[in-house]
Amino acid sequence: QVQLVESGGGLVQTGGSLRLSCAASGRTFSSYVMGWFRQAPGKEREFVAAIMRSGVSTYYADSVKGRFTISGDNAKNTVYLQMSSLKPEDTAVYYCAASHYLRPTGAYEYDYWGQGTQVTVSS
Repeated sequence: QVQLVESGGGLVQTGGSLRLSCAASGRTFSSYVMGWFRQAPGKEREFVAAIMRSGVSTYYADSVKGRFTISGDNAKNTVYLQMSSLKPEDTAVYYCAASHYLRPTGAYEYDYWGQGTQVTVSS
């Protein structure tokens, strides 16, 4: 079992930055691929970014590539999502998730989920 707790959400203006954190407990998150998803009102949950077990390889949705950076700290069992150049369309609840698959991008491929943290970008 893995428990995930997100933090760091909030209200920011267009062009601003935020850093989300996801603290994991239970099995160490180095055993899983860690991902970030988001869900805006009335929309499906969508993949944002993921980091491999090695902590070296990462991949991103095209919509955030070049603006968001995912990273991990094995010692702290924490994964981060640094978000820059934020746009109103980035407004959503952001979720941290853990997967035992090799390169998961679908929500159905993730086994554990956090409760989410709200990010609101004002225009």
